[in-house]
Amino acid sequence: MPMVDFHGRIEIVDSPQKVRKALAELAAESVVGFDTETRPNFRKGQNNQVALIQMATATRSYLFRICRTGLMPEIIEFMENPSVTKVGLSLKDDFHNLHKLAEFTPASFVELQSMVHEYSITDASLQKIYAILFGRRISKGQRLSNWEASELTPAQSQYASIDSWACLMIYNYLRSGQFVPEASPYIVHPSETVSES
Repeated sequence: MPMVDFHGRIEIVDSPQKVRKALAELAAESVVGFDTETRPNFRKGQNNQVALIQMATATRSYLFRICRTGLMPEIIEFMENPSVTKVGLSLKDDFHNLHKLAEFTPASFVELQSMVHEYSITDASLQKIYAILFGRRISKGQRLSNWEASELTPAQSQYASIDSWACLMIYNYLRSGQFVPEASPYIVHPSETVSES
């Protein structure tokens, strides 16, 4: 499958002023994609904090470097804002890690792993869901890179942007009614499963 590229504008949000500006723009959206990145642990007992929160519209990606700004009250307020739908995958893990930084009550979040089951998609990973719907492959090559680096590389920025943007694209496509599970070659239908009786 061909690789996925994000062709929108990428905003590196690494100061309080940039945080407020980005959130004002995101607050004007009805739905945004959501994800987080944490520096990987390579030593036993090491626990790193969330370094990056990604939020995306169809044409723009915002990379909040909370390893620089902290989890500002304005970011918490946005995550608690019921007026903007936030779409992510494995949100329980994201919330668990973010709650180590501050307490908040998530509002209007949509878990894609639950949503796709309504469309007979049993694969839970973002790569597989995206491939089923769009026939394109999401690279995971940057997943274990250093998200606390002084500067994000172009490859890191692209990877992080795709993850949140892809969540939004999946949500919008499923909600549009264009995906027909019965017509998909990747869907396993009940009649095709082998009975264990």
